[in-house]
Amino acid sequence: MEDGARETGGLDPVRERQRDERGRGGRRSPYAPENTRPDARPNGDDRGGATYAALDLGTNNCRLLIARPTGNSFRVIDAFSRIIRLGEGVSTSGRLSGPAVARAIDALSICRDKMRNRGVTRARLIATEACRAATNGGDFQSQVRDLVGLDLEIVDRETEAALAATGCTPLIDPQSPGVILFDIGGGSSELVRLGPSVHAGLGPPKPRIEAWVSLPVGVVTLAERHGGVDVTPDLFEAMVQEVAEHVAPFAQAHGHGLDGMHLLGTSGTVTTIAGVHLDLPRYDRRRVDGCWLSEGQISDVTGRLMEMDYRDRVANPCIGAERADLVLAGCAILEAIRRAFPCPRLRVADRGLREGILVELMRADDAWREAAQP
Repeated sequence: MEDGARETGGLDPVRERQRDERGRGGRRSPYAPENTRPDARPNGDDRGGATYAALDLGTNNCRLLIARPTGNSFRVIDAFSRIIRLGEGVSTSGRLSGPAVARAIDALSICRDKMRNRGVTRARLIATEACRAATNGGDFQSQVRDLVGLDLEIVDRETEAALAATGCTPLIDPQSPGVILFDIGGGSSELVRLGPSVHAGLGPPKPRIEAWVSLPVGVVTLAERHGGVDVTPDLFEAMVQEVAEHVAPFAQAHGHGLDGMHLLGTSGTVTTIAGVHLDLPRYDRRRVDGCWLSEGQISDVTGRLMEMDYRDRVANPCIGAERADLVLAGCAILEAIRRAFPCPRLRVADRGLREGILVELMRADDAWREAAQP
């Protein structure tokens, strides 16, 4: 889904890749989906209690969050993100390629070591569109289990949309009657119409999902079909029109009554647009997550990106070499969504699926009640 949202309390993928812990080892890891290890304790931390991990292996990125419950939310104690392009070429070959699998294995090994070092007691490790679409997705699962010791869960699109909604719900304007949430991914993109949040006891609010759809288009697949290095206005419009055809049925059914609603976007596309708009000298999640963009500001940044050549996009500190050939495909997906759902405001979320996993795991364990007890 997500094509590269930055870390909660961490670094953007390029800088995290440069600073990650490159631990290796051939031992099998005990981390299976929702596994419990009550005897585990974080290395270097003498406090007890559960430590949770959420891993999202997408078409473009491999991302991990490790956190502990606190208050009505959680505190991130470790994070990892790397652009691996697992789904590169899947739209044409139907298979995960050898080099892409090798990149994924390398990144997942780092995630395994981080979970081990932090004494993770409960985890959910999911894979999304690339593994769903590839004919060898099951073989890849087995390879990860054998070589890395992680049990990946290939989730369906409904689960993916629901987890993203759970992770982003705290950013819904409480004065709004609802939002159109979108998650622009590498191989697919999700649209969710949400009503007002439901506040029920401890923990973050729960999403009220009124309708959702998963579109079979993401930044990697769109850029592979149309090209992402040299993007002319005509090429950009062709991408917008392709996406618009997928968006139209959902918009016709659920695009009514938008007065007072806003867009809520979670993806590397929207966080990049926010960073460029803010002219950040380097990506800063604290300034991006939760910020608001107007229609005019989004159009202005899209125009600026269209005027840049590939080298200029590479040089921009909020884009970089690993995103420079994808960002305009993402802008085209966003433009199609904006035309279908003309809301005057967009809130940017540097959070999403992994946060949703953490919230669901902690809620199932009643972790906030336990954390509040002396």
